[in-house]
Amino acid sequence: MSDTTQPPFSILFVDDEEMSRNHFARAIRADYCVHVARSADEAIAVLSQHGAEIAVLVTDYRMPGRDGDDLLRQVAQEYPQIVRILVTAYADKDMLLQTVNTGDVFRILEKPLRTEKVREVLQLAIARYAERETRQQRLLAMDETLAFLAHELNTPLATISLFARSVETDVGEQYDPERQREIGHAARSMLNNAQYCLTLISSFWETVHKSGGQQSASEAGIREVKATRLIATLLDTYPFVASQRDWIQVDVQGDFVVRAMPNCVALVLSSLLSNALRALDGATAPALHLEVVDNPEPEIRMRDNGPGIAPEIKARLLLDPVTTYAGAGGHGMGMIFCNRIMQSFGGCLRIESMLGEGTTITMGFPNSTGRMHTTD
Repeated sequence: MSDTTQPPFSILFVDDEEMSRNHFARAIRADYCVHVARSADEAIAVLSQHGAEIAVLVTDYRMPGRDGDDLLRQVAQEYPQIVRILVTAYADKDMLLQTVNTGDVFRILEKPLRTEKVREVLQLAIARYAERETRQQRLLAMDETLAFLAHELNTPLATISLFARSVETDVGEQYDPERQREIGHAARSMLNNAQYCLTLISSFWETVHKSGGQQSASEAGIREVKATRLIATLLDTYPFVASQRDWIQVDVQGDFVVRAMPNCVALVLSSLLSNALRALDGATAPALHLEVVDNPEPEIRMRDNGPGIAPEIKARLLLDPVTTYAGAGGHGMGMIFCNRIMQSFGGCLRIESMLGEGTTITMGFPNSTGRMHTTD
């Protein structure tokens, strides 16, 4: 292994015997980065500095001061993602049963340690760690999606409330033709926003209902759906107004499978479509192109010929809560949540826009190897 290549996972080995620590480090340092500690307290100190990179804890049971069982319990509480392995040279049946029954240990290794057995158990432990990390990422993505959904519902509902209060205030007044048109526009806006809310809720509920509550998070996360299918479903269910559907053209240059969280991706698509249609409102010849490509990288592009985005706004859209639709109830959080959802499974969101020339939003997806091209 070259000096510039770092092993992907780190192991923490705890033993009060120096010879044992040296032997363990020599046996596995070709495959893993190894941290060592002489006691439970020293191990906690190591974890305070390197806990984010350590995947597996291997600790001796009999040590001066706090024993390995005590260390395992503390690590289970403070670093639950770390897989824990106990090493013992003592046939203490009660101790072993207690440790296994409390769930604080993944495997038990007997001294003297055999290199092949250690490597075998570490491979299993790393696989368990990777599984936990994947599950955690999916839970984080779910949290982001719920927050995103709450935002997407809150924004149009806030708009409904705003217009409703305006209409209520004007009740009983004499309206000139211009004011009547304004009230009519407000009423249509309330209806359109309400329909958008209902569509999102219906789509989300239908997905959950079909799963019957029995589909695991991991199964949901790896469900495979084609990109074109997501777009077709969106166009079939979105509450278009007047001739909006006629503005849209779909160009498929190469389809691909959306392997991670297709429901989350569908929400991102719905939000981006809503933004694009809003940008095109009032355009002379509105046009929105949805492009699906799989080469050189899997991407979905949404390109409109709207007014474009000012450079100072564009630079902040994915980072700060900025919006050009504050008067219509916008909070500027939609693009941030969309970006976070894409990043949660290794994707990205890119924005290209010039004033007077329209905007292109690109959803970039990991390719089959899990890597993706992220340059603008």
